[in-house]
Amino acid sequence: MTGVVEVDGWRLTMPKDWWVWKYDDSAFHRNQFQKFAGGSKAMDAVALAADGSLWLIELKDYRRNRRTKPGSVFAEVAAKVRATLAGLATARTRANDAMERDRAHQSTACRQIRIALQLSQSVHPSRLFRQVLDPADAQTQLRREMRAVDPHALCVVGAMDAPVLPWATVAIPSGKRDG
Repeated sequence: MTGVVEVDGWRLTMPKDWWVWKYDDSAFHRNQFQKFAGGSKAMDAVALAADGSLWLIELKDYRRNRRTKPGSVFAEVAAKVRATLAGLATARTRANDAMERDRAHQSTACRQIRIALQLSQSVHPSRLFRQVLDPADAQTQLRREMRAVDPHALCVVGAMDAPVLPWATVAIPSGKRDG
């Protein structure tokens, strides 16, 4: 299983003995689960750590594009966490692809669930590119929203490759992106 995934112009490289899955791009999610109950969003990546911790990872980049969705980023991530967990539980038995069934089974057998939101926004906000959230209280807001699943959720605002995260996140130059 791979320890590297590319998500929206970012490359996530996991530590040794981890696997990472771009769940929202999986055949199960796209073809079987996405349209369930009026539509289902998903976290960008699902990673299983060597210690059995399941990481649900969402990346947001607001440096060049404004946020246009109503509501808070934290409520949006909470809805994606709920939908991803429901999708993984369903994929365990309903995914057509054996590898996806296996990953879903491993994910749901985890010993704990961790959530990480990595958000990049303009360092010098302007009227055109306002800050989506205040970095000073982003961690507290995310933890409040995720309390039922992960009371120690991580919110990294600014530098995407933060030492608090167990993986490396680097920007992919535009000419080198997959897809």
